[in-house]
Amino acid sequence: MMEAGHRSHRGDAAPLPSTPPQLLPVRMLNEYAYCPRLFHLMHVEGRWADNLYTEEGREVHRRVDRLDHVLPDAGAPTSEDDEAEEGDERPKVSRSVSLGSESLGLTAKLDLVSTAGAEAVPVETKRGRVPRNEERSWEPERVQLMAQGLLLREHGYECDHGVLYFAGSKTRVDIAFTGELESRTLELLEKAKAAATRTSLPAPLDDSPKCNGCSLAGICLPDETLALRHVPAEPEEEGFDAVRRLYPSRDDALPLYVQEQGARVGKSAEVLVVRKKDEVLAKVRLKDVSHLVLCGNIGISAQTIHLLCNAEVPIVHLSRGHWFYGVTAGITLRNAYDRAAQFQAATEPVRCLEFARAIVAAKAANQRRILVRNVRPSAEPEVTQMSTLLRKVPTTKSVEALLGIEGGIAAKYFARFGDLLRPRDFDGDWDFNSRNRRPPKDPVNALLSFGYAMLAKECSVALLGEGLDPWWGLFHKPRHGRPALALDLMEEFRPLIVDSAVITSINTGMLTAKDFLQSSSGCVLKDTGRKAFIRAYEARLDQMVTHPLFQYRCSWRAVIRVQARLLARWLRGDVPNYIGITTR
Repeated sequence: MMEAGHRSHRGDAAPLPSTPPQLLPVRMLNEYAYCPRLFHLMHVEGRWADNLYTEEGREVHRRVDRLDHVLPDAGAPTSEDDEAEEGDERPKVSRSVSLGSESLGLTAKLDLVSTAGAEAVPVETKRGRVPRNEERSWEPERVQLMAQGLLLREHGYECDHGVLYFAGSKTRVDIAFTGELESRTLELLEKAKAAATRTSLPAPLDDSPKCNGCSLAGICLPDETLALRHVPAEPEEEGFDAVRRLYPSRDDALPLYVQEQGARVGKSAEVLVVRKKDEVLAKVRLKDVSHLVLCGNIGISAQTIHLLCNAEVPIVHLSRGHWFYGVTAGITLRNAYDRAAQFQAATEPVRCLEFARAIVAAKAANQRRILVRNVRPSAEPEVTQMSTLLRKVPTTKSVEALLGIEGGIAAKYFARFGDLLRPRDFDGDWDFNSRNRRPPKDPVNALLSFGYAMLAKECSVALLGEGLDPWWGLFHKPRHGRPALALDLMEEFRPLIVDSAVITSINTGMLTAKDFLQSSSGCVLKDTGRKAFIRAYEARLDQMVTHPLFQYRCSWRAVIRVQARLLARWLRGDVPNYIGITTR
């Protein structure tokens, strides 16, 4: 065979060598039998998340995976002595055995294989207890074991049964490799191979008990997806019927902010260590960090970057004044489908306008609601004018016209924003008349600008986690240095999170006029002010709320992550509409 690129004597290009077929891992066949949507997320898109059950499963397999063995040839002597007497067929145990077959299109790493002459028995370890059903096992487990048996047969062994070992009850269950089980396994194998080439997400399971305890339930969002598929584009204000919350209500891991100028972040095993010269400023376990935020002149070692990238913990880079520069992240997602759908949608004016209407309507409704709650009836004229503009959003014909409506509503909102500020010890420096920036001219505007930069960071991290490009927007036009899609996503959350944190930090006395440097050219936060506001901002993100759409309890940070996920699903066509978050 000639090498690729060489020419034959006739001058025709020689055929390129054929690409080896991609073998399907047997573990993924188990996932397909369990749930085709789970299979797609794991095998096609490379998504993964741990929970208690996956950690327990990893611990159970720790002994099995300690050392890879090579499977002996079928029929080879199994005793220690190659000259063993005939009939001496003591079983040989091989652990963590890798097998593959191009004819089957399968590959596997078998937990344990017991061989005696030409016979082999695969043993698959499961973390839980023996199921209380007639078969004492579940179909995905039997299919996985049968597939291992087929691989062993391909390698010359006789294999008529396998064993499931349930670590939770320390019990072995024999599984006979019947013709029916073999046919079912081959049927699912063909379906899984076809599913591995598809780019669209399969439908989620409908109210299935399988979703309880699934580590990817918070990524899959089965109940939320089905709810969005069965509602109109503009649901009633009270939201949908309550659905199951299948992900944690709030994250155990939180952002780690490093603001001490001249500090350096290193690591010791899986602990992040912040030092300045010879002084240790902080030690934080890696598992407690959702993302690392470096503010200004902060160093970080290469080893720490490698650790964080491998652990899928983003590193956010901010200036000393907390302007958002960018994110360092590992290669965490294999699929490019979400970004392809994002870039395609950005070229379609109809979809851009649909999305822009949703986020402008949500943002404006939230701004109006804040005034109605807190300063009505004195703000009645502004509220009425905002309502009039808000009614125009659904029929607006262009993104440019929407920008004008958004600006008009924001002007009415910020004209009365100062009425929301009631500091305990009134100080004239808190006077607020209108929104201004670049640079902000007063303490309130400085806080708003700072908070919006922090929210852009949060939304960028959420979008990166979904495989989307934070820099390529649908409403905000892409521009060098501007995370346009993050600005799109954050619109509906500006009043709910940042504006709320600003009001709280001022009205509770967390910040005073002494926390700012102010002159005729502008106003900036001092270090003490930034730290105080970050506490207020993070407390707001961590606050438990009833999800406005799905009616379960979760944190605002979780709501942002879910919206980023649903945005990706809307781009892919998995849900029919993107619905912005609004509060009552």
